[in-house]
Amino acid sequence: MTIISSVLNWLMKKRIHQIELFKKYPNEVQEELLKKLVNTAKGTYFGNKYEFKSIRTTEEFKQRVPISSYEDLLPYINRLRKGEDDILWPGEIIGFAKSSGTTDAKSKFIPISEDSLEDCHYKGGKDMLSIYFNLVPDSKLFEGKSLVMGGSGNIQEVSNTSYYEGDLSAILMNNLPIWAEFMRTPSLSIALMDEWENKLQLMVESTINHDVTSLSGVPSWIMVLIKKILEHSGANSLSEVWPNLEVFFHGGVNFDPYKKQYESLINSNNMHYFNTYNASEGFFGIQDQLENDDILLMLDYGIYYEFIPVNDIGGEGEKALSLSEVEKGVNYAMVITTNAGLWRYKIGDTVTFTSISPYRIRITGRTKNFINVVGEELIIDNAEKALLVACEKTSANVIEYTAAPFVNDNLIYHEWMIEFDKQPSNIEYFTETFDNALKSLNSDYEAKRYHNLVLKEPVINALPPKAFYNWMKKREKLGGQNKVPRLSNSRDYVDELKEMHNFVKKA
Repeated sequence: MTIISSVLNWLMKKRIHQIELFKKYPNEVQEELLKKLVNTAKGTYFGNKYEFKSIRTTEEFKQRVPISSYEDLLPYINRLRKGEDDILWPGEIIGFAKSSGTTDAKSKFIPISEDSLEDCHYKGGKDMLSIYFNLVPDSKLFEGKSLVMGGSGNIQEVSNTSYYEGDLSAILMNNLPIWAEFMRTPSLSIALMDEWENKLQLMVESTINHDVTSLSGVPSWIMVLIKKILEHSGANSLSEVWPNLEVFFHGGVNFDPYKKQYESLINSNNMHYFNTYNASEGFFGIQDQLENDDILLMLDYGIYYEFIPVNDIGGEGEKALSLSEVEKGVNYAMVITTNAGLWRYKIGDTVTFTSISPYRIRITGRTKNFINVVGEELIIDNAEKALLVACEKTSANVIEYTAAPFVNDNLIYHEWMIEFDKQPSNIEYFTETFDNALKSLNSDYEAKRYHNLVLKEPVINALPPKAFYNWMKKREKLGGQNKVPRLSNSRDYVDELKEMHNFVKKA
């Protein structure tokens, strides 16, 4: 074992001990963290406005500081982007992660402080490795290269200020220590290229002869890269190209719909798939069990968590619960207070707790990414579980999908645009199986489907290969930071796809 490996091993074991401590005392850790956040920011403009100096308890904090959307915080963020300091968090903001989300074309600028960069984003990356090595002690990951697929490298220094704006991945990669650059591939100049298709080709050519031991990125885009590598090399599986590949660290979307395809493309008994939950706003969680990909909520990253029951969002009874108040199996919208100055911010994700000792979660969707035209309240989690059932019963594989309601007088149904890697032999049976699975998963959907009285059977349109890739390209949304929008109450996406592929409109 090299000196570097010995030092890393010691640091990882020390960190595992700290993780065990917050798992044992989660609520105490979160309460102390909130006090620290409030005390640190008491001299800021926001802290003075809400009199942080006199806040003594969690309840006082909740009563005094309003729950915020991005639009609520935008006036403060605009002041920060003009170069003002000490607005939401003490000192300078070193960068803004530019994010358009999954459905909104308007860019959001998420502040990044020195504290959030070091104590959240980078700490999450280090913990991901610590937890992985703790679970896989004979790992040889450091003996090869880590292939990381970043987003656009188009970061720019804003005039008359000292901060940068751009994709989070670009900001993180540009601030990595030099030793980390030797462990990753491709080079930074390729990883952060803007032009996606040229970037893909260069990634293939520059990584194919390396000994790659790990992959990191969004499943949909990493899969595009894998297929290009197999095409370029003529190999039948990725394990022929990279025999020492052992882990894929994935995040951004639910991995379940992709898992069978990855197992087929990589074809290795030594491969691990490791779930993470990170976003522009922070690094929130990491899988901490080999046989279960539920995500351990990381409680000492400078983020204080609250949760609003989804059924209460927007109503008079909207109340954000502390971690100690949550229950298993309830669908919650996540609210965060961070060491970059996002105060009681509704991030837009929904989660459910699968365990409360320790606190583990699954991402169930987005607060704006669902279908609800007749009270069916269909969420992404329902859709993806039902698709898995239908695929298993019809030997099909789904690559991508999106869906929206069709409403015309008394005719109401959900219309699905699905790209299959392997199509079902009988689309009618697939539709029936999918519909029945949704009924079993969602009682509101089942009630509205009763005897076709309110909601008719779903309509499924099978799209040709690369349909979603070409659609995202047309929308200028290619790249690792962009995700296919799943569910929407608007028909914009479905109608665009139908028009591209000349579907006959159903009467």
